[in-house]
Formats: sequence, C-alpha cells, structure tokens
Amino acid sequence: MSRDVRVAVFRPDDERLAEAEQLLDSLGADPVADPMLEVRPTGNAPESGEYVVLTSKTGVELAAESGWDPGDATVCAIGSSTADALREHGYEVDLVPEEYTSAGLVAALESEVEGRRVEVARSDHGSPVLTEGLADAGADVRETILYRLVRPEGSGESAALAADGDLDAALFTSSLTVAHFLEAADERGVREEAIAGLNEAVVGAIGPPTRETAESEGIDVDVVPEVADFEKLACAVVEAAAPTYHG
Repeated sequence: MSRDVRVAVFRPDDERLAEAEQLLDSLGADPVADPMLEVRPTGNAPESGEYVVLTSKTGVELAAESGWDPGDATVCAIGSSTADALREHGYEVDLVPEEYTSAGLVAALESEVEGRRVEVARSDHGSPVLTEGLADAGADVRETILYRLVRPEGSGESAALAADGDLDAALFTSSLTVAHFLEAADERGVREEAIAGLNEAVVGAIGPPTRETAESEGIDVDVVPEVADFEKLACAVVEAAAPTYHG
C-alpha cells in the first residue's frame, strides 16, 4: 500500500513553517516539521546609507519594528519575498536582482556603488559573497546584525527518520539548515546514517550556495529550482519524490 511522500521541512517555527506544512499537505505530501533555525533579535536597526540592503523577510520585520526610516536611500531586496515584506510594511523597493542570491545582488549593484556607502542589514550568518563583492566593487560597506540564527533545542527528528530510511525528501532552505541538520544528526549519533538516508531520498536545495554546502558534506542534491522560492522548491521536490510511491 502506498503512503504519502514524507518530506522534512526546516523553516523557523512561525508562520513560515505553518505555510510550508499547509503547502506540502496541499501537494499530497506528509510534512515532517523539524525547525532548524530559531530567530533571536539583537535589537539593532539598519544604519543609514546611500544604499540599504535587506536580505530576508525576518530582517524587514525587525527593521520595521524598530521604526527604521530609509530616508532617501536606495532600498534593495535580495528576492521577491523580501521585497514583498518591505512593501507590506510601507517601504518602497528600488531594486530586486534578477537572480535572488548574494552574487545576483552584487551583479545588479556593482556598476553603481563605487564610493557609495552601502548598509547591509541581515542575520549573523549572511554570506560573505555579498559584503565582499560590494567592497570589491568599491563600495563603503557597513553591516548591521539584526538577528542571530541558532538551532532550536530538540531538533533532529528528520535526521533520525533519514537514518532509518523513513524520509522520502528534504527541503533545505539555506546553508545553515544543512549545517544544523548535520549537527542534530551528530547529537543523535546518526550522522553517517542520516546522510546515507538522504542520499536514498530526494533532496532539494533552494539555491546554488545551499546545494554547494550540502554536496560538500556528502549529501547528493537532486533539485534546485531556477528561482530561489520555497513554493517552487517544494513543488519540484514532491513531484520528483512522488513517482516512487504513486507512479
């Protein structure tokens, strides 16, 4: 008898996780909610700059709560979800790169930021590709840490399922979700078994940096959507995993 595709999802335990579970359920999958990221705000707000870069919905929400006013700055969002969050909080968005990655944002800005002050407001795990790329383009780069990302206590159910061969798919949404999954597997003493289990499953990574992190740890990545979007990632992974059980 076939069963629904069991898919691990690692998003923070807030509306993002609830929306992810709802989406997976609507796709006929069985979501395994195993948050690998917990947001701890620092209380900082974005500093002023001629350009201000926001890289996540969480960062936007914390900036808005702080009463941040961008003034005349050119406001840049790394992707559509960040841009949507900015607009929802009443901010105008001046630039969204075609490629929703740090490298994509650098490519969009590098020809115009020489000698300009660029404020990057994000988590403590932001990619150096962004800040170093902007600095290499001649920008005066400042970085403000709006929040820290830690692994929630008790995480790792998905690692145990993978180790037992009971996980059909996994949705990695950042390099940090990969690192925290492996930390959780280590804690449970099943790291190698969990990696082997993932390699029998369908593994999705939201973008090239996440794929590279997973592959550097011996995890085979099967799906990377053309656009770094969770819904596209989930749909592609479920579609890839489903034939094993329903095909």
